[in-house]
Amino acid sequence: MELMIKFIHAADIHLDSPLRGLDRYEGAPVQECRGAARRALENLVRLAVDEKVDFVLIVGDLYDGDWPDYNTGLFFGRQMARLRDHKIQVILIRGNHDAQNKMTRELRLPDNARILSETSPETIALDDCGVMIHGQSFATQAVRENLAKTYPDPASNWFNIGMLHTSVNGREGHENYAPCTLEDLRDRRYDYWALGHIHKPEVLSETDPVIAFPGNIQGRHVRETGPKGCLLVTVNGDHQVSVEPRALDVLRWSSYKLDASGALDGDDLLDRFRERLAKEWLPAAEDRRLALRVELTGACQAHAALSANWPRWTAEFRRAAIEVGDGRVWVEKVVSRTRPEAVLDDALDGPLAELSALLDELSSDEVRLREFCDRELDDLRKKLDADLFQDLDLRALLDQVRPLLRDRLNACPGA
Repeated sequence: MELMIKFIHAADIHLDSPLRGLDRYEGAPVQECRGAARRALENLVRLAVDEKVDFVLIVGDLYDGDWPDYNTGLFFGRQMARLRDHKIQVILIRGNHDAQNKMTRELRLPDNARILSETSPETIALDDCGVMIHGQSFATQAVRENLAKTYPDPASNWFNIGMLHTSVNGREGHENYAPCTLEDLRDRRYDYWALGHIHKPEVLSETDPVIAFPGNIQGRHVRETGPKGCLLVTVNGDHQVSVEPRALDVLRWSSYKLDASGALDGDDLLDRFRERLAKEWLPAAEDRRLALRVELTGACQAHAALSANWPRWTAEFRRAAIEVGDGRVWVEKVVSRTRPEAVLDDALDGPLAELSALLDELSSDEVRLREFCDRELDDLRKKLDADLFQDLDLRALLDQVRPLLRDRLNACPGA
């Protein structure tokens, strides 16, 4: 009988992990976003049922850490029971976030779900589809050993899958847990390597064997932008593998730049924002809720008004997002990288001209600017962490403070 296998490869679900970086403000969809990871997992289960997959692999970090109570485990158990009703097996390994020694609470899983051992590599045979699955859970958070080298040889005449929570040669922004190389994985001579730990989807090898990260199923903050989901994997009778990414996220994180060049005032910028949001950014989210960071860039006359009352204009952008998105858009942050147009200071005289000249001199002399800030901000530096000042863009700060100082001087008699 010809072998035909279909399975889902998922990882880094981080069930009940809180979404970070979202300020609460009037009109923000707080309740909808709070359960985003649960809704994404429900989408995974629905996909497995609709596609009639043989099994589901969850490659570490199912949980974000120890449960605050048993509700997290009860929810996951209910989802596994849905898969059991459709005769779908689930194989899991623990990762660094849900390592065995970090979890003080647990509930018995339905009999279709199994967590592989944390003491040594374990192999499970799925006889009905001719698949042999090899994997090892994390016993502790910081696994520094190359686990891949201890995995068993492949079983002849079976489709062999390795499950491993690892960074493979290291990845920026991720701890190098269970370190290994691509050659280490290829040396095992498996047909497919199901990896976890890296939250960005990536296929490291397209054949002989396929080696892939599915990414996490739901972005949790603004550094996890774009579609999030799992891999739907199909294997034909000749062990030829096809991999199809499927989005599962219910809240899409995005970060966009908005060109403010030439904008006359804040209303002009808001009009540009509304247009881009309606025509480009919302459609790109594919009917999902959108958590959005907007970065304003360019030289414009609007710079002065924005800098003089930034809290007001941040609220204006959020109000515009609520209107355009009909409650589906959550503005995480508005970042201003605008600068004044040079012509703004041409007609200044008296104290305003002197102020402008001083700021121009400081802006053109990096050493003097740094010395000036070191001296003037010394008291503040002593009260706060000095490291906060190391990476400041001082020229950008000057551009921000210029209209504020000008407004203060204009308000003074005789200025």
